[in-house]
Amino acid sequence: MTTAGLLIAFFLFTLMAVSAAGYMLVLKPSGADGDDSEVPSALVRTQPDLPAPQAAILDIFRLIGNAVPEGSAQRSSARKLLLLAGFRWPSAVSSFLGIKIATAFTLGVAGAWASVTFSNGSASSLAALCGIGFGFLLPDRVLERVARSRGERLRRGLPAALDLLVLVIEAGQSIDAAVLETSRGLRISHPDLASEFTQLHLELRAEASREDALRNFTQRTQDLEIRKFVALLMDTDRFGSSLGPALRAHSHYLRTRFRQGAQEKARKVGVKLIFPVFFLIFPSVILVTLGPAVILIFQQMANMVGF
Repeated sequence: MTTAGLLIAFFLFTLMAVSAAGYMLVLKPSGADGDDSEVPSALVRTQPDLPAPQAAILDIFRLIGNAVPEGSAQRSSARKLLLLAGFRWPSAVSSFLGIKIATAFTLGVAGAWASVTFSNGSASSLAALCGIGFGFLLPDRVLERVARSRGERLRRGLPAALDLLVLVIEAGQSIDAAVLETSRGLRISHPDLASEFTQLHLELRAEASREDALRNFTQRTQDLEIRKFVALLMDTDRFGSSLGPALRAHSHYLRTRFRQGAQEKARKVGVKLIFPVFFLIFPSVILVTLGPAVILIFQQMANMVGF
């Protein structure tokens, strides 16, 4: 592939992107409804509130994802990972697949262009294939990192949520009202956990059984500590035991567990510092302290042998 061919392909791609953006912004300002009609009314989630250009770009990615045939297993795994990352709207899977296709195409074109520019196009096909493969896998790795980061934020906010639940329940409110008040109280400090509690409250109000709503809450988070919390709620609801003391004891257990985890990480710092100290700091110290002496020794030896 010559440089002229790459420039023509880049021009056509830019022309198609600008035309699609103009269509979405001008001819179709209302946006598409996605596949909301296939989702039960109790579980319908709208698209995120984004500015018009970003919403248009997201809609373009959705259209690209809908045009690509994908297996149900791949869409199911993508849906699960998107739920863990906090993306719940119905067209999230199609948008994510569109992002993967666009990233793969962009990095493939960039790899071919770099090969033509720096190596006279001798391995442009291989560079394009490598760019396509890397671009297709990169969004998955980024999404997994986002999901792990969100799981950490949910885990950090759980003790505060338990304290709020204890206060509301001991004030005489029901568990449904306690979940709603907890979501309101965590809206600023822990917005991710507040969003999950809000979703739990909506499912409880949608005439779903409490056990099913709690199971859905566990599936959306996939965190061990949240699973223990949900198991506690289900056990107290099944056996009719008092919820306030159980939540207070579990909150104390969580704070102790987190404190022990922090102490364990602090004790590992000394071991982890061995490698940078030995390979980075120690050679610099030796160079600064022994360097002048070594230079002086070489000078004296040179004078002694007459060089």
